[in-house]
Amino acid sequence: MPPSRLFRSTATTAAAAAAALALLLSGCSSGTSPSPGSAASPDRSTEAGADRPGSAAAPLQPLPTAIPDNLRPYYDQKLSWHDCGVAGFQCATMKAPLDYAKPSAATDLKLAVARKQATGPGDRIGSLMVNPGGPGGSAIDYLQQYAPQPAAVRARYDMVAMDPRGVARSEPVECLTDPQMDRFTQTDTTPDTPAEVSQLVAADRNFAKGCEARSGKLLPHVSTVEAARDMDVLRAVLGDRKLTYMGASYGTFLGATYAGLYPTRAGRLVLDGAMNPSLDSRTINLDQTAGFNTAFTAFAAECVKKKDCPLGTKSAEDAGRQLSALFKKLDAHPAETGQERKLTESLATTGVIAAMYDQGTWPLLRQSLAQAKAGDGRGLLALSDSYYERNSSGHYANQMYANPAVNCLDLPPAFTGPDQVRAALPAFRKASPVFGDNFAWSALSCAYWPVKSSGQTHRIEAKGAAPIVVVGTTRDPATPYTWAKGLSAQLSSATLLTYVGDGHTAYGRGSDCVDTAINTYLLEGTPPAKNKRCT
Repeated sequence: MPPSRLFRSTATTAAAAAAALALLLSGCSSGTSPSPGSAASPDRSTEAGADRPGSAAAPLQPLPTAIPDNLRPYYDQKLSWHDCGVAGFQCATMKAPLDYAKPSAATDLKLAVARKQATGPGDRIGSLMVNPGGPGGSAIDYLQQYAPQPAAVRARYDMVAMDPRGVARSEPVECLTDPQMDRFTQTDTTPDTPAEVSQLVAADRNFAKGCEARSGKLLPHVSTVEAARDMDVLRAVLGDRKLTYMGASYGTFLGATYAGLYPTRAGRLVLDGAMNPSLDSRTINLDQTAGFNTAFTAFAAECVKKKDCPLGTKSAEDAGRQLSALFKKLDAHPAETGQERKLTESLATTGVIAAMYDQGTWPLLRQSLAQAKAGDGRGLLALSDSYYERNSSGHYANQMYANPAVNCLDLPPAFTGPDQVRAALPAFRKASPVFGDNFAWSALSCAYWPVKSSGQTHRIEAKGAAPIVVVGTTRDPATPYTWAKGLSAQLSSATLLTYVGDGHTAYGRGSDCVDTAINTYLLEGTPPAKNKRCT
């Protein structure tokens, strides 16, 4: 089942999908997580105002500007940089307290940091910290493989990344063995009978128990607030007076949280594919359901214009009905994939969801859907594996474990039991008859988490912060455009930059208008004009 509330940058999802394409074209599998409306006005549903549920949430209060004495050793530490094994990059390990309320050297975390020093020409401005989202995405992998862009920014900044606590190289959360994770991803998330509901609940419970058994001491301390506090330690250790930051997807929540906690230390912050911290978990999941509906509508509207569209050539609405029929068929009779794992309905749904992050993946999705209709599940399975970060050896990356660990700690669960899911199904089906059931039942997972949530919804105002740039894409499936409007309305110094288009996030994805606006801000400190829109 796909984890609820997965927010990561297009660069990571597109790269994973590209790997899936390579595997598919080579003839190999990758191993031995919306009903369409009218396409005539695809932006209308995502252009709603910022007055959303949660707008009355209390503001996040800043921390004292003075550094407490018991945290001074962390702020005064010196990093020992060494070669990463990747040309041009250096790595180091930073200490951070497991519990900021009770710091103790005996329980300190070791957080992995990487940098690529400014290349010139031009004077060095400082450090630019990056995070690709998730939660659970490796910032170091993102830095070394995809960021930064362009050369003008790279020339003037030391590019820096830190894997957040619980992620990748930084004390990673672990939950299941790879075979156990294989079984978990095949869990039916559109249960039709009480027995199937019981199986889904058992899968969620077993997942949570596995996380508690393998990472119990860490689970209470992987919140976004704690990760933002780690960022402030790194800022100081790097010698920067203020934080300069580029966050994508969930990385926007991390960056906005930093600004709320340390408004006077927030420098040039770019928050691309923004999240809205004032929304509760159920609203977030419902909004994502509608967001993927919007993305699928755009895909379907393009697909039906092609003679070989595997979902027919009538209309986007009919394409949605045909996709639902395919899912129903796979629920009863999973497709062969050339390996022991078959393509189940849940894996097929995850594969389609993975392709919604970036329209560059749509040709691959059309090919994979055509194969699936013919009984060959390899293409959609490869896309699903890319989403879950399952490699060709059958090993899963840490993101699928860190993701719920952070999400379930940051907010109370969307649902506390199956009865609440059943009551909410009409709303989710209205948001997306194709994906509604899947998203609703997947949102049940935090109900069985072994650690009670420590966070609540809140507004982030960051009064006193320097200008912040919030970026929203009008047909973004994972972080709907309304969220960018909501966050920019909360932040006291925010400017909203709108990209009218498809896909998740906007920077570095082909819009000269977006890239120029952001580069100018990073290099000169001048934010885009108010309400600037790019196509």
